[in-house]
Parts: sequence; structure tokens; C-alpha cells
Amino acid sequence: MTVLTTNAGQLAAHAISRAAGFRVELVRDWQQAVASWHDISPSTPFQHPRWYEAWYGAFAAAEGVAPLIAIVTDASTGEPVVLLPLIRRHQGKIAIVEFADLDLTDYNAPILGSAAPRDAEVARALWRSLLSALRRMPDAADLIRLRKVPVDLDGRPNPIALLDAAGACSLNGNIVTTGEDYDAWRYSLGRTVRKELERSWRVFTRDPAASFAIVADSDEALRILSTTEVQQGTRMQSLGLNYTLNDETCAAFYRNLVRDGVGNGYALVSALTAGDEVVATLLGIRTGSRYVMIRISNAGEKWLNCSPGRLIIERTMAALHKDGIREFDFSVGNYAYKRRFGVTRVPLIDVSAALSWRGWPYALRDRAVRELRNYPRLGCHVKRLLGKPLSREEN
Repeated sequence: MTVLTTNAGQLAAHAISRAAGFRVELVRDWQQAVASWHDISPSTPFQHPRWYEAWYGAFAAAEGVAPLIAIVTDASTGEPVVLLPLIRRHQGKIAIVEFADLDLTDYNAPILGSAAPRDAEVARALWRSLLSALRRMPDAADLIRLRKVPVDLDGRPNPIALLDAAGACSLNGNIVTTGEDYDAWRYSLGRTVRKELERSWRVFTRDPAASFAIVADSDEALRILSTTEVQQGTRMQSLGLNYTLNDETCAAFYRNLVRDGVGNGYALVSALTAGDEVVATLLGIRTGSRYVMIRISNAGEKWLNCSPGRLIIERTMAALHKDGIREFDFSVGNYAYKRRFGVTRVPLIDVSAALSWRGWPYALRDRAVRELRNYPRLGCHVKRLLGKPLSREEN
């Protein structure tokens, strides 16, 4: 069954289609969706209600972006199946349904209910029900494209990863699991890395005003975030890179996240300071014993001799380990500094499907790209033929 509604009322009066025992309700308001779901157990820190409150709060009114949250329940029992935090937006000439992301949410996933599928057959039925609902929307879309999706959701199978159409994502997660003994983990890094971190701390603390702290006050955390914006913007400008995190809507999202998340321990802002000078900053999010790093910055050349980026990561890890964190997630992007911390790569998947005839060429292209990822050498050859740059790891 498919019911299309918004917070202001129904989009289509009982637009109903029979589909494999699932009821799909599409709403426009995140708070309405949360109220109907009651209990959310985030499978990663990105599926926490506060993340989506901040995200939809910033982007709900953005031009070209329309919130679209899918509430899926069992049609017979009413049990919750999945909650999908989605949006509808235009890309060129087509309308796309995708996760509430826009390159800010590192891991995208459904929020699982008690009746979430645990096998491929039921997952396929759920997928057909969702596609049917999306095709019947008055403001129709052409393509659904779900990217950066974890395979495992806190020990439960991800229904999206069970689909036949799911394929490897170009990105992966990077996780460090320390165990109970932080010193033992630190020793596992190898002598060169350990000595470099020790040297960096000695150099930094030569300044008598040098200190490290995880900021507990929301106003102070927002002040540190303002420094992050400046430092990151300066760094990206010096590299000649396109930088969007400081545009009005993205900045509003991060400010929402810090303002509403620091007091309850979900958002964590840490800083290296020397008196009034902010030397390095790190913003992360936490659920249970898992912490994900999402923004990092440093003051630049003046402090390079103490490697402030790596130093603030290690100091933050040490402090949070004492507070019960055991899994430190360096998020997506395979950078050299992450390898120095001994990360384990975690695969992610993508899936897409056409919702109209206009979406078919894009869905076919997406599938071809996913298939090419199974043959890395062939993928590199195709990139060269198309004149596309190779990643650092492909070169």
C-alpha cells in the first residue's frame, strides 16, 4: 500500500497500490516522520535524529531540494520496517531521489525498524514497494540513486545491500578499533609513528600556554567552529580547490549540529590552543562507543613543525577512549594520515534504479560504473581513454 502525504495534508487522495505487504508513506517533514516512528536506534552516528534535524533544518528551504522521508511499515501488523531520510532534487534535466546527504553525510542508511528485512527476497519486495510509491508521486522523479551505504548496520543486515542491483561504491569507510587497552593499541602503530606523535606533543607544549580540550560549552564550541571555517577555507583556497562547506546552507547545518549537539554529547568539538590562538580543531559525532571525525583544521605554516592535524586526532582519541569510545571512524577518503593510524577499510555500496524513461540512461550508466569497480585495471584503462584523472591510489 502506498500513501502520499505531507505535513500540510495529502498530496494525492489515497493513491494506493498493492505491493508485497508493505505500506509506504512519503512525508515532507522530518519531525512528522520522527513522531510517527517513535524510537530511533542509529546504526551509525549519521543516522542519529540530531544529524537529520540539523540537516533538514538547514536544507529544507534550499533551492532545488525537497525533503522526502519514506516511512515503511508492515501492511498487516503496522510494525515499523524502515525509515528512509531522502530528498528529491534536480540534477540537470532529471529529478533524482537520494539520501539527505549532498556530500555531508558520510554513511547513508535506512533507519531499521523491528520488521526490517533480513533476507534478500523480502528486501527485494521492500525495494519494489518503495519504487512503486516513488513512481506514483505527483511531483514525479526520474531516478533513485543511493550512495555510500554500509553493508552492516550495527550487526544487522542492511536491506539495501541485499539487493541484486547493489554494487561497490568508489568510497569506503576507515575505522580504528582500539580495544580496552589504549596504550597497547598505540604501541601497535609502530615505532616511527609513535615517536613522531610524541615529538609533536613535546614541540607543541614548549609553549607554556599550550593545551588540549574537548569543549563542553555550546557557545565556545561555536566559536571554535568559526575558526574551523576560516582555517579550512584558507587551506582550500591555497590549494586552489573548490570549497563549499562555508556556503550559507552548509555553514548553517554545522552550526545547527554544534549548537544542539554539544550539550548532550552527540557533537564533540576538540581544540589545540596556545593562549587565545586556536592551533587545530576537530569536529566529530558520537553514538555509544563509536566516534566519527567529520571536520578538521589547523592554523597552517606557523605550527607545521608539531603536525597539529595528527596531534589533535591522537589527543582526541586518547581523551575519548577514557570516556568509553572504542571505535574511531576516520570516515570516507583514503588519505595518508589515516593509514598512519592503522585504519581498516570498510566497504560501502551504491544502488540506483530508473523511476521514469528519462532515468533509464542514468541507471544503466550507474550500473556499468559499479560493474567496472569489480575490475580495477579495466576501470583505470577506461578512465585514461575518457581523459579522466586517476586517484592517487590508481596512479
